[in-house]
Amino acid sequence: MLHGNNFIGNERSSAGTLTFKAFNPGKNEELPELFYSATTTEFEKAVLKAKNAYNTYKNISGKEKAGFLRKIADNIEASGSSLIQRVMLETGLTEARLTGERNRTTNQLRLFAGLLEEGSWCEAAIDSALPDRKPAPRPDIRKVLRPIGPVVVFAASNFPLAFSTAGGDTASALAAGCPVIVKAHRYHPGTSEIVATAIIEAAAATGMPDGVFSMLHTIEHSVSQSFVTHPFIKAVGFTGSFTAGKLLYDIAQKRDEPIPVFAEMGSVNPVILLPGKVAQNAKELGEQLASSVTLGAGQFCTNPGIIITMSGAQTNEFKDALSTKIKSLVPETMLNPGIKKAYFDRTNETITEKGARLLAQSDMEEKSVEGRPIIAVVDADKFIANPKLAEEIFGPFSLIIECANPVEMSDVIRSLKGQLTATIMCTDKDVSDFRELIEMIQELAGRILFNGVPTGVEVCHAMQHGGPFPASTDSRFTSVGTGAIKRFVRPVAFQDAPDSYLPDELKNKNPLGIWRLVNGEFSKNEV
Repeated sequence: MLHGNNFIGNERSSAGTLTFKAFNPGKNEELPELFYSATTTEFEKAVLKAKNAYNTYKNISGKEKAGFLRKIADNIEASGSSLIQRVMLETGLTEARLTGERNRTTNQLRLFAGLLEEGSWCEAAIDSALPDRKPAPRPDIRKVLRPIGPVVVFAASNFPLAFSTAGGDTASALAAGCPVIVKAHRYHPGTSEIVATAIIEAAAATGMPDGVFSMLHTIEHSVSQSFVTHPFIKAVGFTGSFTAGKLLYDIAQKRDEPIPVFAEMGSVNPVILLPGKVAQNAKELGEQLASSVTLGAGQFCTNPGIIITMSGAQTNEFKDALSTKIKSLVPETMLNPGIKKAYFDRTNETITEKGARLLAQSDMEEKSVEGRPIIAVVDADKFIANPKLAEEIFGPFSLIIECANPVEMSDVIRSLKGQLTATIMCTDKDVSDFRELIEMIQELAGRILFNGVPTGVEVCHAMQHGGPFPASTDSRFTSVGTGAIKRFVRPVAFQDAPDSYLPDELKNKNPLGIWRLVNGEFSKNEV
């Protein structure tokens, strides 16, 4: 049974009078349960609890935090079909898709648990004292990564589990030693309540301090902005639109103490079709990209929104295969009416007013909250002349840019802003012939794919999910994979500190048995 409450640490609260309901996009109707929008007072209580919890949680061992993360994963899995069925109601996503997303969510929690148990992520470094060094002695200096404080996480709409209440931002911040306050997403509040319950119960079962996690519903912009402006909040994690992400970033920079906003704001994820590959696999490329463009109704931040190719007979064959596949596809339900309306407006604007022309669309018209797959095409010079065409259209849409020659292809790539991904479809000969162009692409995106599709982001140690602005606000960090933990820590150096005071990661005997950089060499030995 859903209560519609906010979670202020271990306390459930519904002090406000402003309520709202979830929405079922599959049936285009509201769901019956009422949810309470948090008041400023409730938010203040959650922040104070988070601050107090931080004083304890930051010093809890990695093994204990790992147990907490694993218990969250266990509890989410124990929610069983009731969780999956609720997410289906609130998002229109399929059972198969959501079962896979739940597995991704629990797996990434366990991946961070393993990282904490191994321990070397903290980058412990020790430079021993050299009292006899001339002309001046060297003090004993030891450095380690430490948590930065309470973190606010804004849940995403398109991944109601993996980028939401217990998603990658929450998992990485908790792993770093930072309490988390989640701003639940307006369109999946019931899902958020079920997952928040799993986290709160895990915290109690593993002895974590009250306030290590809170989750608040809010539909008031003033309260949402308080999440960023409160002086006790030390960082923000966000996944969503450029407009919302940039707004949060700007607010955070105007604070008396500016804080980092790690916003992943999407991109058009260009796919570059080099001529050798098109000549070799035109039909297969068309079918492969049609499936990627329309996966999950195109509601992925890695959706291939732009396809760059050179004109010619093989490209025509590619376009024919892509068009045939797109026409045969059935429109899928989108996440909510707002996303559907934005998709409808943006695709119509692009095709009718912005120099592009319709190439193909699904033979079936969309209903209510569905998104109709659409492919448009534009010449390179018109694309470069109209920057609006390079903006993301969230949904099952892609724009083919036809170039007359390699110079135009380079000009198109040079005109693009920062991206999460860039894909190169190529043969070995293409790699040799277009090496300079490929080097240019490396400056454009956080992840470079060869002969694959960008939809699907593996959760692992090596993943980079972020890119140059405006894809994200800080291209040095990732929001997926274990590297995400580095967003919520800062380096602290201890000079000539007593061994008894040092954190375990830096103690002489290395009680955690972790790899450390000792006098320039990696070692697990005692100092």
